[in-house]
Amino acid sequence: MAALTLFHTAKVHVETFDRLAPKADLIHVVRPDWLERAQGGIDSDLRQEITQAIAAVPGASLCTCTTIGELAETAGATRIDWPMMQIAARIGGPVLMAYCLDSTLAPSNALLRRAFQETGQPAEVHPLDLTTAWPLFQAGDTAGFAAAITAAIMAELKTRPEISAVVLAQASMAAAGAPLRSQLDIPVLTSPEIALQALLPSKHKQTGPKGA
Repeated sequence: MAALTLFHTAKVHVETFDRLAPKADLIHVVRPDWLERAQGGIDSDLRQEITQAIAAVPGASLCTCTTIGELAETAGATRIDWPMMQIAARIGGPVLMAYCLDSTLAPSNALLRRAFQETGQPAEVHPLDLTTAWPLFQAGDTAGFAAAITAAIMAELKTRPEISAVVLAQASMAAAGAPLRSQLDIPVLTSPEIALQALLPSKHKQTGPKGA
């Protein structure tokens, strides 16, 4: 099969995707500077740079960064969270959408609402601000990051029994999926697994996690 090129803004995602699809031909492009530069908004220089990089890929490509996802989609890449948002919309609301970076809130919220619109259902989205956990990810404390996300979501759900599904908006949050699923009876959706299931041939797909 043709290679799948993945555009990351954090190096940690390389190991994640190689583990999820060990037999697939994955090409990783890691550009942490793109996320750093996009924090204040995507200017024309960054827009052109990202667009040209994605356009130069001969085969399919996947953008794993939510912040630049809309631009990446315009340039021809698949947004990592789009297949996940489609599943969330099919489950139906209300959906708890947790995020850990301010710059991902608007694109994630818009994409989930777009998925609801395609199903014809009303969009019931409850964003959950977990930005206080982001420094743990930046420091490389992935276990602490996942634990902080898990604890915050569990606490939130105690006050929101009506929630039908949890969306972890960023690929970096995926490690919190398993501990949450072990404690919840509702679907907990994480984007890396779902995106690969959508893009790779069946022989390369991994068994999806419970609730995904």
